[in-house]
Amino acid sequence: MKVIGFVLNVIWLIFCGIWMAIAYAIAGIICCILIITIPFGIAAFRIAGYVLWPFGRTTVEKEDAGAPSCVGNVIWFVFAGWWLAIAHIATSIPLFLSIIGIPFGWANLKMIPISIAPLGREVVSTDEKFGAW
Repeated sequence: MKVIGFVLNVIWLIFCGIWMAIAYAIAGIICCILIITIPFGIAAFRIAGYVLWPFGRTTVEKEDAGAPSCVGNVIWFVFAGWWLAIAHIATSIPLFLSIIGIPFGWANLKMIPISIAPLGREVVSTDEKFGAW
């Protein structure tokens, strides 16, 4: 299964992963330049890594995330989240136009919730999500 995940990640990287990771990195750099929004920048860089190599990993909600994460997600949505969600939609459209790209288009659309509300979530291996009871 690791070989299949590697192949899927390489195909993903070529067709849309690199472009989306660059978009998240730009959002992270802008947030870090503005000093007060450094936590948003850190979240953007974390998700850039996830978007760059997503297969074999997933996101889960942090149990200790509370009201500050909710407020932060509202601020994130206003300034960066909706732009990144539009970028996910825009990169998924060409993927849907080819047969081999359809699963990658769906994977791209599944990343929209994390692009809209990244605070209070963490990226984990799929083994950790299902293996840690």
